Amino acid sequence: MKETEIVLEMKNVCKRFPGVQALDNVSFSCMRGEVHAIVGENGAGKSTLMKILSGAYIPDSGNILIEGNEVRIENPHQGQELGINIIYQEFNLIPYTDVAENIFIGRKPLNNLGLVDYKQMYRKAQQLMEQIGVNIDVKKWICELTVAEQQIVEIIKAVSFAAKIVIMDEPTSALSEEETQRLFQIIRKLQTQDITIIFISHRIKEIFEIADRVTVIKDGKTVVSKDINNLDETGLVRLMVGRELSKLYPEKNGKKGELLLSVRNLTRSGVFKDISFDIHRGEIIGLAGLVGAGRTEVARAIFGADQIDEGTIKFDESIIKIKNPKDAVTHGIGLIPEDRRQHGLVLCLSIRNNIVLSILNRIKRFLFTNRIKEKEICSDLIRQLEIKTHSSEVEVELLSGGNQQKVVLSKWLAVNPQLIIFDEPTRGIDVGAKAEIHRFMRELANKGAGILMISSELPEILGMSDRIVVMCEGEVIGIYEGESLTEETIMQAATGICI
Repeated sequence: MKETEIVLEMKNVCKRFPGVQALDNVSFSCMRGEVHAIVGENGAGKSTLMKILSGAYIPDSGNILIEGNEVRIENPHQGQELGINIIYQEFNLIPYTDVAENIFIGRKPLNNLGLVDYKQMYRKAQQLMEQIGVNIDVKKWICELTVAEQQIVEIIKAVSFAAKIVIMDEPTSALSEEETQRLFQIIRKLQTQDITIIFISHRIKEIFEIADRVTVIKDGKTVVSKDINNLDETGLVRLMVGRELSKLYPEKNGKKGELLLSVRNLTRSGVFKDISFDIHRGEIIGLAGLVGAGRTEVARAIFGADQIDEGTIKFDESIIKIKNPKDAVTHGIGLIPEDRRQHGLVLCLSIRNNIVLSILNRIKRFLFTNRIKEKEICSDLIRQLEIKTHSSEVEVELLSGGNQQKVVLSKWLAVNPQLIIFDEPTRGIDVGAKAEIHRFMRELANKGAGILMISSELPEILGMSDRIVVMCEGEVIGIYEGESLTEETIMQAATGICI
């Protein structure tokens, strides 16, 4: 690409929040029609930089140039007028309205009487579908679409603003491999229309598959911008974390203790049936399968969040009845949910308040909690899990994804459960934080806890699990260990192919 094709330049951008220098003279540029990846550990400043570009934040200093012209973007509306659109991980769609209405929300075409011209709106929406080569019913309600289809609607909405730059924040975090490849096809189609994609992802393999160039940000500073062909995966990780990550997955000790959990013939009508497996102390059991296989539903049933119709749960040599999560916690079972923001944390509360939520009865003193004990417990856990914060009073919503996940884990470490269920433990967090979470999981197992881990990432399932239970369409297809733990074996079982 030629220098004259530069569509975006951000020069010496700085942004400070109370107690934190989020961005410190960050600079990078994008070429027209390229896929430019922005990578870095959680808390590096990626999201802050993109919010400045889209108009959600105003920088303290620095310059932004679009097609060579300096601009000041003070709100998202100005950003859209300049051709800049951002697609967040949490979609900005209205579930009980149709696709076309979401695309043109706030700017629906009107007829001569000043009423909405639905015929024209649906026609324009269909034209946009054809422009990027997809076919979704424009009259279908958003709530009826899959996550992948909702993401496509967000992309079309961005394109409808005559987008020059589309920012995609972790666009593949909730997608299957097939859906990810479909997204990449759409991205390549947008490239042919000279639309620049800024692609934020923690999945290193995807960066090398889709990106043309990559900018690494660390601790609020630009480390390097390079052509992707001039890097390899190991080198990129080293630039991101500032150190070698020789082992993303800790060594398995191969030891297991006495039987901790035994589930037999668990059935929930229409969801899963005849689920049976065991977990011993010291073991990490992987629960694998494609999206919709019923993995999360089984975990929720064990934790008491959903009721079972049939089957038994034996825990620590006794058959137990778990009617609700409180029963599970009483027995020593904890669950780190797939959606930490919605189900694992109270975002508006502090780190301290989130951690002690699980042990209020233990630290209660008459009608009040023992503040000295609270601070002591929180300080120990913040130090143990290396949560990056200047104070336990910081609101959880201000933390990076990796640090939020550590707060959820801290909450359960305070309870000291014997069995912890991890549902997608490293989704949306960077490689450095992933390695730390993996290390904590293995340390817990080595200390005698049992762990059930659900993950959609095959390398993680294979790298962390002592044994793997594979589900397909609500049933257990097989349990694998030793030499049978290969990507091919697991994928064949997950897709229902006989081994």
